[in-house]
Amino acid sequence: MLSQSAFHRSPSLFSGRITPSPTPKPGQWHAAMNRRAMVRTVVAKKAGAVKSTSVVKPSPPAEEETGKEGIEVRVVLTVKNKIKQRLLDKIEDSWEYFVNGIGKGITVQLVSEEIDPDTKVGKRSLVEPVRGWLPKPSDHPYIVDYAANLTVPSDFGRPGAIIITNFLQNEFFLMEIVVHGFSDGPTFFPANSWIHSRKDNPSSRILFTNKAYLPSQTPDGLKDMRQNEIVSHRGNGKGERKKHDRIYDYAPYNDLGNPDKSDELARPVLGGLEMPYPRRCRTGRRSTKSDPSSESRIEKPHPVYVPRDETFEEIKENAFSTGRLKALLHNLVPALAAAFSRRDSQFECFSDIDRLYKDGFIVKAEEESFVDRLIISSVLKNFMTMGDKLLKYDIPSIISRDRFSWLRDNEFARQTLAGVNPVDIQRLREFPIRSKLDPTIYGPQESAITKEILEHELNGMSLEEAMETNRLFIIDYHDILLPYIKRINSLKGRKIYASRTIFLSTRNGILRPIAIELSLPPSPSNPSRKRVYTHGHDATTNWIWKLAKAHVCTNDAGVHQLVNHWLRTHACMEPYIIAAHRQLSSMHPIFKLLHPHMRYTMEINALARQSLINGGGIIESCFSPGKYSMELSSAAYKSMWRFDMEALPADLIRRGMAVEDPSMPCGVRLVLEDYPYAADSLLIWSAIEDWVRGYVNHFYHDSSSVSCDKEIQAWWDEIKNKGHADKKNEPWWPNLNTKEDLTRIVTTMIWTASGQHAAINFGQYPFGGYMPNRPTLMKKLIPQEDEPEYEKFLLNPQQTFLSSIPSQLQATQVMAVQDTLSTHSPDEEYIGQLAASHANWISDHHVKNLFEKFSARLEEIEGTINKRNKDFHLKNRTGAGVPPYELLLPSSGPGVTGRGIPNSISI
Repeated sequence: MLSQSAFHRSPSLFSGRITPSPTPKPGQWHAAMNRRAMVRTVVAKKAGAVKSTSVVKPSPPAEEETGKEGIEVRVVLTVKNKIKQRLLDKIEDSWEYFVNGIGKGITVQLVSEEIDPDTKVGKRSLVEPVRGWLPKPSDHPYIVDYAANLTVPSDFGRPGAIIITNFLQNEFFLMEIVVHGFSDGPTFFPANSWIHSRKDNPSSRILFTNKAYLPSQTPDGLKDMRQNEIVSHRGNGKGERKKHDRIYDYAPYNDLGNPDKSDELARPVLGGLEMPYPRRCRTGRRSTKSDPSSESRIEKPHPVYVPRDETFEEIKENAFSTGRLKALLHNLVPALAAAFSRRDSQFECFSDIDRLYKDGFIVKAEEESFVDRLIISSVLKNFMTMGDKLLKYDIPSIISRDRFSWLRDNEFARQTLAGVNPVDIQRLREFPIRSKLDPTIYGPQESAITKEILEHELNGMSLEEAMETNRLFIIDYHDILLPYIKRINSLKGRKIYASRTIFLSTRNGILRPIAIELSLPPSPSNPSRKRVYTHGHDATTNWIWKLAKAHVCTNDAGVHQLVNHWLRTHACMEPYIIAAHRQLSSMHPIFKLLHPHMRYTMEINALARQSLINGGGIIESCFSPGKYSMELSSAAYKSMWRFDMEALPADLIRRGMAVEDPSMPCGVRLVLEDYPYAADSLLIWSAIEDWVRGYVNHFYHDSSSVSCDKEIQAWWDEIKNKGHADKKNEPWWPNLNTKEDLTRIVTTMIWTASGQHAAINFGQYPFGGYMPNRPTLMKKLIPQEDEPEYEKFLLNPQQTFLSSIPSQLQATQVMAVQDTLSTHSPDEEYIGQLAASHANWISDHHVKNLFEKFSARLEEIEGTINKRNKDFHLKNRTGAGVPPYELLLPSSGPGVTGRGIPNSISI
């Protein structure tokens, strides 16, 4: 095989398929056919980039049939082979090098931008074989070049496309093609794509140049090919997809359950009027026997279909397969379950938790030596001690500077502004606080948090004054959780409340919690089961307050994972990606702009459906909502999600955390100046918006060019009507009629894939790796005075707390998953950076200059954030033991760094 690695995509990937044409004028090209050249394989000598060496070229052929002078052209293909090869791989590669060397493996054919007057399609060259021999040793022996020499007529025009056919037995990974010999210099055809074998699909592949064209600007010779490319990605909606397919289509989330295996694993279909949800990529697998509406599952380690060019590149795949998610899910969780099954228990004291980081957890050798099967490179480190084995965890940043910070109220509040879930806090703008749920089912709508309770905590300030001066804030999980409380609390080891938490911004700029309301569904004897807790001044009320905060953190962890992280970034991005491939040509400038922000997202989502959010998966096992997790996510989509509110400024205004101010860069002014997530996010948003606006203005000269762009209009319509079909009739969808409309829509998508996902993903282990700080589930309700548990609580409140949070097994499962999800891959592509393999993504020099300005601005933003993190007036990001807020620093190295903004949702 030429390559088994997953691909490393560029913004200009093309995916059309076409059968190569016969030679348009055979007689005219007879002489050129007899002068094909054999070239040697050349190898990249420079890290990260392909550098072509000289190639032996034949003498210029005469134009025997036409008498015209021809243009001698050299076509160079850069192929990336598998980096880590088995012996069999090397043997297969050697054979295929030989086949290519004699010109029997790959053929190419150039297509002109100009129409052939005889065939009425783009002028075409001869179909030429590429040739090459075994490469010489180099620094990058897995990158090789092949070449074909051919002659085209002098009136051929500029090449606009190239047809490539693979006669080998296996697919190969094509990085790019460069055509030399035309007067205006080399012509680049970026690929970073898998080229399928004809034995899998008889159609050929076609690549376009790196020049961007709106549909109306498409050269005449490429118009048919442009449309064929788009159509080829849509498929016919029938049959099961194969590994080599590059077809993008929609399906509901009907593959989360496994009713054929067990009734306990049956799950409802998400997507439809009853349980609305964004659509996922269609795989076409057969229905389950037990439920025709559910799709049969593909269980690990077998892969779930995603279009071939959406799969992981080899470096990423290796990080997963040998060190991250797949190893974690295939080996770690069942191994831990087996090892702990005989002695899984609650933590008995906080020292037990501390030992996970200091000493590790000892597993006896007789317990199947399961550590041997774990390959977790950063958090779980293997140590050998006299026949026993230890699992040792890295110290999360939340306790690395101050191990007791999580206990304090100011840290509890600080994390609502600078933690892993800083997107749910709102300014309190209405009082009394009222639910929107049906009172006949869920009891009285008015909150138990009264004016008297709040004013008791306001240090002499009236409630009205506190609200008028923007001093009160709320995190309200009441309505989203209360409909599920009865069902969740019937699950084994699950006890939660619906919660509301009120915060006060003090005069010295510190946020602190002042009241927590915990609610249960009404019962016949008690129609209003709501309790309000405040910070007490004695030991008993202090411990009860800690338990109340733990319940709030548990709710926050569940909403963060299921709504803000999975739904609002992962799930909602997938339809944008599917629609882009189905409706936008790879020549389209907006496709080129969006493409780096789509990298790996469909693959990571498929892995999540397989092992994280599925019935019986990690999320259900370790988070409070359990088997109702994805139903809750659907309910949030139904009641809360709006595309127009996913724009950062709109979201801040909706939550009352900012007000409109035309004098500010993003048109908003923060209500709390020391709101690290929002302050840094606005810098990133503004940079993205300016980059997108400059890009859009360059390609669209007026608003009519937007409204008349058939591809962009079809893309937006499909997102609304197919990708988010359950929301298609909502009045809030933005129009797409002007350049500013397009700028705002594309900025929102890029922000979601980059800054927003980074802010709520890469802090999962730094904040959640210490379980008491963010318990993912609670096992007990708060003991009340008339209950037997209350006496036990008084005797040992620490034991009550520790027996309420996850067990040792559950905690270590979650810690391992959070570490994986917080890890940057070695091949991560960060916002504002351009990988060497993407250097020729577009030919437009003005666009390249715009991108350089965007990159420079992000570097300035990084400096600004670092400066903020040293400003002692900003107490939410500086101070004794306070970790700096770095989640929105654009750059990062690999691993769990707590910083870095990747271009796309790749983990």
